[in-house]
Amino acid sequence: MSTDHSSVAEAMKQAVPWVRTSGVEFVEVTGDRAVAALPDDPAVRNHVAGPHAAMVFGLGETASGAVTLAAFGPHVARATPLVARSEIAYRKVALGPLRAEAVLGRPADEVLAELAAGTRPEFPVTVTVTDAEGATTAEMVVVWTLRPNRA
Repeated sequence: MSTDHSSVAEAMKQAVPWVRTSGVEFVEVTGDRAVAALPDDPAVRNHVAGPHAAMVFGLGETASGAVTLAAFGPHVARATPLVARSEIAYRKVALGPLRAEAVLGRPADEVLAELAAGTRPEFPVTVTVTDAEGATTAEMVVVWTLRPNRA
């Protein structure tokens, strides 16, 4: 049985105002992978004519949030997804439009089992940011947690 994740992009835009204003677009969202894109915009460039590092980070973190929402959105009544920590490595100067691919690092069922057992699970989402030629410009790991909601 497949799950429809078509509403994730709109939910992200409604829940996170930065997503609406940044220009991030969602290319693909599934329960274990999300792809987001950032068009080339002179308004968010840095001193070397590429997207500012904050925009690159934001694109990657947003893609990680999309896959997290796709995987755990049906459970937000029980727990709130939050970023616990993240790390980024800038590999190459980013120029032009960018694409971020985020992949869930643990099976969702395993994370949900920990939540059901009363713990606050953490799970990594790996993100690769590439330029229009497909060259890797940044790599990230965003570690998310599901914070149990208080009754």
